[in-house]
Amino acid sequence: MNHLPVLPILVPLVTGALLLLLERRHRTSVLRLWAWIGMAALLAVSVTLLLQVQREDMLVYLVGDWPARLGITLMVDRLSALMVLTTTLLAIPCLLYACAGWDKRALHFHALFQMQLAGLNGAFLTGDIFNLFVFFEVMLIASYGLLLSGARGARIKAGMHYVVFNIAASVVFLMALGLLYGMLGTLNMTEMAARIAVAPPERTMLIQAGAGLLLLVFCAKAALLPLYLWLPEAYARAPAAVAALFTVMTKVGLYAILRVYTLMFGDTAGPLAGMAWDWLLPAGAATVVLAALGVIGAPRLRISVAYLVLLSAGTLFVAFSIGNAGAISAGLYYLPHSVFVSAALFLLADIIQRHRGSGGDYLVPIASMPSKTLPAALFLVAAVSIAGLPPLSGFVGKLQLLNSVPESQTAWVWAVILGSSLMTIIGLSRSGTRLFWRVDPTPPGGPDAPPLRRSEIAATVLLLGYGVVMTIFAAPVLRYTDAAAAQLLDVETYIQVLRDTAPQIREPSR
Repeated sequence: MNHLPVLPILVPLVTGALLLLLERRHRTSVLRLWAWIGMAALLAVSVTLLLQVQREDMLVYLVGDWPARLGITLMVDRLSALMVLTTTLLAIPCLLYACAGWDKRALHFHALFQMQLAGLNGAFLTGDIFNLFVFFEVMLIASYGLLLSGARGARIKAGMHYVVFNIAASVVFLMALGLLYGMLGTLNMTEMAARIAVAPPERTMLIQAGAGLLLLVFCAKAALLPLYLWLPEAYARAPAAVAALFTVMTKVGLYAILRVYTLMFGDTAGPLAGMAWDWLLPAGAATVVLAALGVIGAPRLRISVAYLVLLSAGTLFVAFSIGNAGAISAGLYYLPHSVFVSAALFLLADIIQRHRGSGGDYLVPIASMPSKTLPAALFLVAAVSIAGLPPLSGFVGKLQLLNSVPESQTAWVWAVILGSSLMTIIGLSRSGTRLFWRVDPTPPGGPDAPPLRRSEIAATVLLLGYGVVMTIFAAPVLRYTDAAAAQLLDVETYIQVLRDTAPQIREPSR
């Protein structure tokens, strides 16, 4: 059996365990060295996995070589390979930024960082919905440690809200799993899809109830209106490298919705076909509008960026809810773009906060910033990209989405997407003006303001560079997302591939 599909989980898991053993007896430099070795190995595995699925379309891994209906199954298609690579590419600049000094102040930072990567990758690769819950919990427990390590004051309050909210969502997740297992007798996603298609009418309502609870959990993880209240303050208070990594966590909920409700409740699901998408589309549009208003009215740059994360999630809900291959492909292109540029803005917000003296990242024209030319230029690039202005990747993704909107929905979807882009431009123009232009001529930080750290600038440039590369190579990236969308919608082939994969038959020993 090809063991490649399990490596994106095993590499960070083993690296994290090794770092836990090393951290008591070795200096931070040793921990950083092994963290980077693990990251290099994970990048190699992620790229290899993407190339492999391009050649073979789909990989199935039976953990312990048990049949899929009994054991844990990992399913790797183009979508999951894209998500794993996106997470790895995001983690590299986040680790680089943390290694500028913050990792020394956080207890078990490097081990928790690797454990969170293991949880994220596991959630993207699992073909079993119970193990989706398990990897959600691995990811969340690591995030609790990263968010609350060394916390005090407002960060403790925001972190506790984050913890309580996610624990409550996890309880609902377990209730939904119990109900669905009782009705279907399996938690393997492809087997569930096949059994939902032939479920007797008397079980339809209970299956729908379980699916509704699942949808509630996934929407909470993705911060869909009205389940978003926990996100802005938690992300705004998190350390910069942690907040940047958290930008992919809302996308886990979106991925789960796209995977589960396309596979299990797609066109083959009989009376339950398409049960989620009809109301997710207006809810996503409402999230976009509310988040755009949040960008305009935010008192701090970090809160503005947190609302930009919400806006990107709402945009993806709109793209995926439209449901045709073109819109899903546009969403899959827009997803890594939004993750990278939002993470870059979180890092920039931290740099600006430390260099504005008493003004911090508050959007008030009272504090100038020494050596502001480079941060201002990086902020301009990020603002152009996330607002969807040409020629960067945000424009490409939104243009593809608008071109895929059906005629019956063109007017209002175009109004939401373009209107939110205009409000984003207004909000970011306001932020840039107050941070870099309208300033007090006497800087409160004085001549002793800390110098810009090269590793922090390099991490931010790397994140923005990903968007530039996505723009230059937009054609091959869109060809990949087109193929991923078509594969995602081909549910019958997905089910058949799993059923054709059987445990290896071993000869008895003599």
